[in-house]
Amino acid sequence: MTSNTIRLSASRLSSPFVAQVEKISGQKLLACYQCGKCSAGCPMAAHMDLLPNQILRLAQLGMEEKLLASRAIWICVSCMTCNTRCPKDVRIAEVIEAIRETVLRGNARRDQLAIADLPAATLTALPPIALIAAMRKLSA
Repeated sequence: MTSNTIRLSASRLSSPFVAQVEKISGQKLLACYQCGKCSAGCPMAAHMDLLPNQILRLAQLGMEEKLLASRAIWICVSCMTCNTRCPKDVRIAEVIEAIRETVLRGNARRDQLAIADLPAATLTALPPIALIAAMRKLSA
């Protein structure tokens, strides 16, 4: 049986990861009190391994590894529904985008599209958004 106990400490709550997400997003993570309204309204929640409020909780707790391994941060479509539903005006979509940016800045993912290595026929078949996303990842 595995333990789901999370040991909180001042160092975890004030980790460089938490500070970086707050700086990039411009949000105070501890303002979220986990009402769940963001998750209840999220049109992509059914496809996420972590719900928006769970993403916020893990970010609050400085649980970087679990967040960075999540598919949910990439499934979020930034529709801003979570932002409009939050009674504390936490801009959750910006927090999720900040987590994505943290991943991209740290080069923790190795799934970038190597545009220069693709044949011309493949490039013409790719949707423009794939090329834009690939360039964005390379410039982060």
